[in-house]
Amino acid sequence: MELLLPAIVLLGSCVQWLTGMGFALVAVPALILLLGPSEGVVLANCAAGAISVVGLTTGWRRVRPSAMLPLCAAAACTVPAGAWLTRQLPESALLLTMGGLVTAATLLILRGVRVPALRGTRGAIAAGAAGGFMNAAAGVGGPPVSLYAVNAGWTVREFVPNAMFYGVFVNAFSVAANGLPSLTGGQWASVTVAMAAGAALGRSLAGRLPEPRARLLVLGLALAGGVTAVVKGVWGL
Repeated sequence: MELLLPAIVLLGSCVQWLTGMGFALVAVPALILLLGPSEGVVLANCAAGAISVVGLTTGWRRVRPSAMLPLCAAAACTVPAGAWLTRQLPESALLLTMGGLVTAATLLILRGVRVPALRGTRGAIAAGAAGGFMNAAAGVGGPPVSLYAVNAGWTVREFVPNAMFYGVFVNAFSVAANGLPSLTGGQWASVTVAMAAGAALGRSLAGRLPEPRARLLVLGLALAGGVTAVVKGVWGL
């Protein structure tokens, strides 16, 4: 575990810098299998939020307030419901739920689903509400925002800083609702180093790895992790 935990965080951090919000999709399934559903989710919330804060320092000028304000406001309203759900379900049911959410979200993004309702202010509210609930319950709040961006016709360059902005707020709300993970001082240190290393690696790869290949890699890892969590959840029922 001492080596596996920072390895998962490093991979997730690298992906987050490449795509704007890939940390949760890649890392959450592995973290909940390693630490358990509750601890895995809150660690993902902390790490993704911290990465988003750092990433936003260079991209805040490209944030679209007209879209982000309703997204974040809606997320704030649904985060408590997601946090409540994690405290009510047994571990096997949580694994099944979280793995199912990751798997379904990944498949929707792979298919490039177009949803007319996810456009304009109403679409931003719907995506933000779904993302807030999923982020607090399963640590995976990005897919609804990704679908909103697809339907809005945003480019990757437009999406990344806005995803970082959303990540700061939705993860702050989720940490406030769920609390901090119970890690030792050594584990916190290894996670912090892994996040920094992942950021450096992600930045170096950003200009070299073709976007379609990076996207498929992220989604492939997410799908594998989601299915694994579902299998473990079913096995434990």
